[in-house]
Amino acid sequence: MKQIGIFGTSGMARETGDIAEALGLTPIYVTHDPIQREHWALTAELVLETDVERYNSLSFIIGIADPEIRKSIAQRFGHSLRFANLIHPTASFGNQQRQVLENSRGTIVAAGTRFTNGISVGEFCIFNQNTTIAHDSIIESFVHIAPGANVSGNVHIKEGCWVGAGAVINQGSELSKLKIGPKTTIGSGAVVVSNCAAQSVYAGVPAQKIK
Repeated sequence: MKQIGIFGTSGMARETGDIAEALGLTPIYVTHDPIQREHWALTAELVLETDVERYNSLSFIIGIADPEIRKSIAQRFGHSLRFANLIHPTASFGNQQRQVLENSRGTIVAAGTRFTNGISVGEFCIFNQNTTIAHDSIIESFVHIAPGANVSGNVHIKEGCWVGAGAVINQGSELSKLKIGPKTTIGSGAVVVSNCAAQSVYAGVPAQKIK
């Protein structure tokens, strides 16, 4: 069975491994911490980051939820390793949208995710279980959309954002997309109805800046 390398050992990494296995791939996990090898409970192989380039015949994915850590790994290994996309078989796509995802790099699309059409997607994004991304939206690199979140049409989510579980980003317009600034966190269950500033935290219904 073909193998794929997965950076990370936490819950997100194991969920990424589930997607890999649904695609007929055998995961090999990668850790930066030698101590983690002593406590590794899975039967899957675990290797150290310091040894990872010995596996450069494989494709890799970063199964780590934190956008900043994901970016750091991508910067360190982006020129020496080949990063693939993992798209769960139950994800669904509108007209030509699957090809847009295939042209990305390092992006994870979990079970039940739905993309409509006209959506631009950067690199190393995570679209977790049962998320929906609607028409004419722009999702920049290193974004994490948590389970059950809904991104309406004409939304622009900038690099490094985290959209929490069950959050709703209301629709923008063709002339003025609703914007989420870089490195901003949208809390779980929040309903965003207007633009959000960079490097901030928003929560509530309607969402308000709390940090």
